Amino acid sequence: MLVDEAEIIIKGGHGGPGRVSFRGKKGGGPDGGNGGYGGDVLVRVTSDIYALKQFLSKKVSKAEDGEKGGTGIRSGANGKDLILTMPVGTLLTDTTGSKIELTKEGQEILLAKGGLGGRGNESFKSPSNTTPRYAQKGLPGQEKRLLLKLKLIADFGLIGLPNAGKSSLLNELTNANAKIGAYPFTTLEPNLGVLNGKVIADIPGLIEGAWEGKGLGHKFLQHIEKVKLLLHCISSESDDPARDYKIIREELKKFNPELLNKKEIILLTKSDLLETKFKKIGRKVVIPISIHNWDSIQALIKILSGD
Repeated sequence: MLVDEAEIIIKGGHGGPGRVSFRGKKGGGPDGGNGGYGGDVLVRVTSDIYALKQFLSKKVSKAEDGEKGGTGIRSGANGKDLILTMPVGTLLTDTTGSKIELTKEGQEILLAKGGLGGRGNESFKSPSNTTPRYAQKGLPGQEKRLLLKLKLIADFGLIGLPNAGKSSLLNELTNANAKIGAYPFTTLEPNLGVLNGKVIADIPGLIEGAWEGKGLGHKFLQHIEKVKLLLHCISSESDDPARDYKIIREELKKFNPELLNKKEIILLTKSDLLETKFKKIGRKVVIPISIHNWDSIQALIKILSGD
């Protein structure tokens, strides 16, 4: 299951407390060490688009606390850092409105600092106070509440009304195994496939009013924003394919007008009988295609591969 939105709390580790101790049994000077630093919370970016699923059951993530200072002026061990994995394309927003966008696989970003360790009693020794009997407790780490939103980064995005043949086409073009069925909203989450090293995303079926939250709502419209080329699938079985095309274009416009500027190819799925109707609305790139027509699939692969 693809999780593309989550709200979590992250906490840096608490700094370890300083220690109060003295050398020997009687009369020795202070030798309490400082507490260790609390661990930091970092994010490491992965190509696994399902990585946010971990946060369904894990709402709070905390780094390790620093250890208490030791005797003999030994400092406590620092807490271990906590490294969270999140997919490329995730946008992190905190309660102040500050945003971090994860754009490159393998990058690591500091999210929350661990707290400083407390000073042990040896650190407070002075000529006027030769036997301090107190130490600091250590400081808490940073705590943040983050909203995580994933926007898929793909080379090609298959869009269209339900039952336009997107999932079938994805399966034919790639090694994906998207579920297929002759009923609305067969696809309940984006499916991905790879064609010659380029990622194709099957965006779940949109309907009129999707930008307002109808049907599957605008939940998946956000994934279109990062796609480089739109493959607009329209079924030749439709009573009015031109209207189908305009419905989706209107939804894109209402969600984000800039989506209309993306490069687009119209794919007439299941038949090539209705190509002329699209010429009437001025679209230049219209390709009839059928998963049962090997030549049409190969022609599309050639176009997408840039050959």
